[in-house]
Amino acid sequence: MSKTFLIGSCEPFSGKSALVLGIARNLIASNHLVRFGKPLATSLELNVSEGGDIQDMIDDDVRFVGETLKLSVDDLIPSIQFLAASTASKRIQDSILDAGTKFGEFKSYLDSSKDVINILEAAGSLHEGLLYGLSLSQLAKGLDAKVLLAHFWQDSRSVEALLEAKNQLGDHLSGVVLNAVNPDQIKEIKEKIVPSLKKLGLDVFGVMPRSPLLRSVTVEELVRRLNARVICCSERLELMVETLSIGAMSVNSAMEFFRRRRNMAVVTGADRTDIQLAALEASTQCLILTGAGEPLPQLINRSEELEVPLLKVDRDTLSTVEVIEQAFGHVRLHETVKATYAFRLVQEHCDLDQIFKTLGISS
Repeated sequence: MSKTFLIGSCEPFSGKSALVLGIARNLIASNHLVRFGKPLATSLELNVSEGGDIQDMIDDDVRFVGETLKLSVDDLIPSIQFLAASTASKRIQDSILDAGTKFGEFKSYLDSSKDVINILEAAGSLHEGLLYGLSLSQLAKGLDAKVLLAHFWQDSRSVEALLEAKNQLGDHLSGVVLNAVNPDQIKEIKEKIVPSLKKLGLDVFGVMPRSPLLRSVTVEELVRRLNARVICCSERLELMVETLSIGAMSVNSAMEFFRRRRNMAVVTGADRTDIQLAALEASTQCLILTGAGEPLPQLINRSEELEVPLLKVDRDTLSTVEVIEQAFGHVRLHETVKATYAFRLVQEHCDLDQIFKTLGISS
C-alpha cells in the first residue's frame, strides 16, 4: 500500500520546504515513487480550463518542488482550500469549521497505488488551518498519517511548542528535526538536549545548523517589498542578500565594517556618495538609497561596472531597514541555489534511515 505522511511545524518558516526537498530527493534516489502537495494552499497559481473553470489549485511551493525534483504534473497533489483573507471571511460567515466533503475529495487525490509515497506539507503553525478543517492535527487524524516536525530552535524554551505539538498529535508524531541551530551549539544540543527530549517522548532525527543562505532574500524580493525604483542593473536582481549593513558612519569606519560582511544589502542616504562608493568595493549585492536626492552619475557608472543593482526608495532609513530585516528568514525557498544547499543540509545533518524506518518506508 501507499504511504502518506505530513511535514509540519510549530511556527512558519521553520524549514519545512528544505526538509521536503531533502527527504523527497533521497526517496526518489531509492527508486520510490513520490508525490507532493499542500492541502491548504498559501500561494498559488490557478489552473484554469479553456472554459474558465478552475481545475486544480497547485500551490507555488508545490510547483517549485515539482520542478526541482522533476516530478510530473500528475505527481503534484492539488490543494483543496486557499488561505487568504477572502476565503477566511467566507468560512466565518458560513460558520464552517471543518473541511467537510472537501476532505473526502482530497483523499481521492492521494495515490493509493503500491509503493507510492505521498508527502504533504501542512500549514505554517499548529493552529493555522483550523478555520478550514486543515490544521496539522486535523490532517494527521483525518488521514491517519505520521507527522515529522521541522522546528526552529532558539534555546531550551523552544521545547514548549514541541510539547504542545505532542499533546495535539499524540501517536501521530513521528519525530522532530531541529533547525536553524547556532553551529557552535550543535555539539551541546546533540549531547545534552536530544537525550532529554527523548525522555520527554520527542525523538530528534536531525539537528541542522542555521544557514545564512537559506535565510537570504533576493534583490528582486527586496525591490518588491520596498516598492523600490531600480536605477541600474535590473538584470541582476537574482543576487542573494545574506546580511544588512547601514552606511551611517564615517567612510573609514564603513570600509573596515564592510570588509567583515559578505553578500550585503547596504542602506544609506542618497547624499552619502562616499559611503556608497565604499560599499561598492566590498561584498555588496545591492545598494539602497534613502531620502531626498538622486545618485551622482559617477555612482551609477561604478554600479554598472561592478554589476551591483542600485535601488532608490521613498522611505526613510529606519523603515527601510525594518522591512529588510523582516524579509530575512521569511521568504519561500524558490531559488535553485537554496534547493541545492537544502539537499546537502538534510543529507549531512538528518538521520534519514531512522526517519524512513519510523515512517514505515524502506530506504
